[in-house]
Amino acid sequence: MTTRDIVTAYYAAFNTGDTDAMLALVADDMRHDVNQREPRHGKALFAEFNAHMTRCYREQLTEMVIFTEGNRAAAEFIVNGTYLATDEGLPQADGQTYRLPAGAFLSVNAEGLIDRVTTYYNLNDWMQQVGA
Repeated sequence: MTTRDIVTAYYAAFNTGDTDAMLALVADDMRHDVNQREPRHGKALFAEFNAHMTRCYREQLTEMVIFTEGNRAAAEFIVNGTYLATDEGLPQADGQTYRLPAGAFLSVNAEGLIDRVTTYYNLNDWMQQVGA
């Protein structure tokens, strides 16, 4: 599979809520960076993050554009979400919906597994949309 195929499959799994399929596409020693928080290292911490996100949010990515060069990819998309359960340190959840532009950078290792996912979005925009 090409880098584009792998990244496309990763985001298709995201959109169907298939976290097992997402995990199958990432390396055991992957690095996960989300919007200036501390990086997570390893598939186990990424799995914990996905479980947390599934509990607190329901999201679909639309308007996906994927760019690739060698083993690297960049993706631009719109996050269409519902805030299901209050996330620690964030406003109270009450089923608020949001629509948020976001982007990500990914890399794929020689084994064809994603070994880095770095995601960016405007947290202040999200906070305004959920009523903070």
